Amino acid sequence: MGASIRTFGLFVFMIGLFMAIGWLVGSLFLGNWVLGALVFLVLAGMINFVSYFFSSKIVLWSYRVKIVSEAEAPRLYRIVRNIAAMNGIPMPKVGIIPTSNPNAFATGRNPKNAVVCATEGIMRLLDDDELAGVMAHEMAHVKNRDILVMSVASTIAGAISFAARFALYGSLFSGRRNEGGLIIAIVLGITAPIAAMIVQLAISRNREYKADREGAKLIGRPMHLARALEKLEAGNRRDPIRFGNPSSSNMFIVNPFRGGGLATIFMTHPPMAERIKRLKQQASEMGRF
Repeated sequence: MGASIRTFGLFVFMIGLFMAIGWLVGSLFLGNWVLGALVFLVLAGMINFVSYFFSSKIVLWSYRVKIVSEAEAPRLYRIVRNIAAMNGIPMPKVGIIPTSNPNAFATGRNPKNAVVCATEGIMRLLDDDELAGVMAHEMAHVKNRDILVMSVASTIAGAISFAARFALYGSLFSGRRNEGGLIIAIVLGITAPIAAMIVQLAISRNREYKADREGAKLIGRPMHLARALEKLEAGNRRDPIRFGNPSSSNMFIVNPFRGGGLATIFMTHPPMAERIKRLKQQASEMGRF
């Protein structure tokens, strides 16, 4: 419940920031700050609509996902089906990502439209128990509708960055002399994209912690996921993914684009050591090592 409240508050902040940019644009270019704020509120709604219906298709296409049948991927299909059956979750579609990078993600706006995807690399690296832990994590995302939450957050963050740059460049080259507005536009142009990115990443980290916890509950074995995460952390450092878009890295169970050296506040995922520590504590509480 606490994670959901925090996520809601972060979304309110992002929408408010987007409307603040609209207020500035309306004041500088339309002569009416109310109209500017309303226009940007409508734009936020349109952006969310597009994210809701099309973000899943875009992600599947960008990572060359092949939707497979049980005959084509019997091991993966069996693991996913067992987790779904044990927990009353609709059976999602199953996809394979053609890369040696060991990873997995889920997509889809709701449980009835979900796809869980695993790379060729992860199926070679993990045993059945570890792979079940990973798939349970991804199905926890499906159950909690995290994919929709993170897709919308990413889209709004991108829109805020674009709108802030628009306001900044418009103020610089509009020909109107409004020093106060120009100063505000410069401040927003610099700080708004950073703030939006920080909020987006905070939402992503919150949802990852929750999916770890809920995924462990789905299979009743937190240590299966903890062992998988240890292997995936090392595997992604050795073999990062070679295609796709880094802006969607938050969808994967482990960041497939290993940059390293960033402060925790700019990480798409929580620190791996902390994730494993929490899973070990959960295993201790459940008596399941």
